[in-house]
Amino acid sequence: MTPREVVKLVEDNNVQFIDFKFMDFPGLWQHFSVPARQLTEDSFQDGFGFDGSSIRGWKSIDESDMLLLPDPTTAFIDPFAKYPTVSLIGNVVDPVTREPYNLDPRHVAQKAEKALAATGIADTVFFGPEAEFFILDDIRFDTNEHSSYYYVDSDEGKWNSGRQESPNLGYKPRYKEGYFPVPPSDTLADLRSEMTFIMQSIGIDVECHHHEVATAGQTEIDMRFDQLTAMADKLMVFKYIIKNVARRAGKTVTFMPKPLFGDNGSGMHCHQSLWKDGKPLFAGESYAGLSEMALHYIGGLLKHAPAILAFAAPTTNSYKRLVPGYEAPINLAYSRRNRSAAVRIPLYSTSPKAKRLEFRPPDPSCNPYLAFSAMLLAGIDGVLNRIDPGDPLDKDIYALSPEELKNVPKLPGSLDEALQALEMDHEFLMRGNVFTEDVIDGWIRYKRKHEILAIAMRPHPYEFALYFDI
Repeated sequence: MTPREVVKLVEDNNVQFIDFKFMDFPGLWQHFSVPARQLTEDSFQDGFGFDGSSIRGWKSIDESDMLLLPDPTTAFIDPFAKYPTVSLIGNVVDPVTREPYNLDPRHVAQKAEKALAATGIADTVFFGPEAEFFILDDIRFDTNEHSSYYYVDSDEGKWNSGRQESPNLGYKPRYKEGYFPVPPSDTLADLRSEMTFIMQSIGIDVECHHHEVATAGQTEIDMRFDQLTAMADKLMVFKYIIKNVARRAGKTVTFMPKPLFGDNGSGMHCHQSLWKDGKPLFAGESYAGLSEMALHYIGGLLKHAPAILAFAAPTTNSYKRLVPGYEAPINLAYSRRNRSAAVRIPLYSTSPKAKRLEFRPPDPSCNPYLAFSAMLLAGIDGVLNRIDPGDPLDKDIYALSPEELKNVPKLPGSLDEALQALEMDHEFLMRGNVFTEDVIDGWIRYKRKHEILAIAMRPHPYEFALYFDI
């Protein structure tokens, strides 16, 4: 839409409020609303002021004034608001200089797309994330000076096979056996269809939905690919819709990578491809039908994967998913079809337009604007520097012997290791001034202070099981 079309949308639908959404630094959507009469065509240039001092990782109190410029192409009528409301995603700028704010993640994504075009190797990158999540029936957690606990429950959780439900009708998906069961084992098909229907009603193209591998309502809804910034926008709308549909049904959703011990976690495999002048660039005559450019792109992803994970698997919980035995790609290798490799080349279609690669380590706790940008910049580095990805590994990596595995590089084993990798390897992120020093330093500092150190200082409940009687 254009600004004029957005204003007409407001008038034609008797819209009462405009809701502005933007991304904080770690990766949560923020919003504020104004009466609809305040929105004019000039608003898209003039912007709307807000206080940025309380946004995580942003401005200090003495320079807190910020300006949000709404992007008219992101407009949709909010399907959950009581009063008719149009939602707009915005870019954050400094009100004095009118310069984009470096720590606005959406600005980073926009710069990444410009950096790609500036190289001349391609003019478009497409991303297709597969964000898995859990639909739960109850969640309780708390931590303080003398106690800490969490309790996750699901009506279809295997652990409830013996619960008194008056009557308990069974059909609880077994651990690691939740992939594609029909109802009544899959109790969430209609809820996923409702989520899908709402997405499609506001212009998000959905390709499929299904139950995932884990018990207790693990789910996947796949959106059709789009360009980098637009796809990151859609992923945030996707999360918003899923959480609100679940809440309306008396359920809750988590995009935590590993909420359950002993079952599969939630990943966000990211399909990606480069195009130029409307033509795909990843199809060719090399391995798995790839072009030389695609192989070099893979080389960049594998070389920089430890640093990428600081943005793409950015929580301490992420590394409870990236462990052996749960289909997680802990080894840095590439392969066609093989889902145990960090990079997989799907072979569903022989069409050049369908040729793409899938980077499997990311998870849905990430800030997609930053994670997608980091992946793209690693791929660009691989293409420009002709980075050889090595030989493919067309074996079950989990079945390899220690001798065979010793030469296969590993992903970081913790968020702290990923941040250390980012400290040592971030030059590729600074191409085109996409990631600036204040973004990288601020990210590392925030993660260490508010997440790694915060968890390291607190006793863990399992430590009592291990050590109380020592």
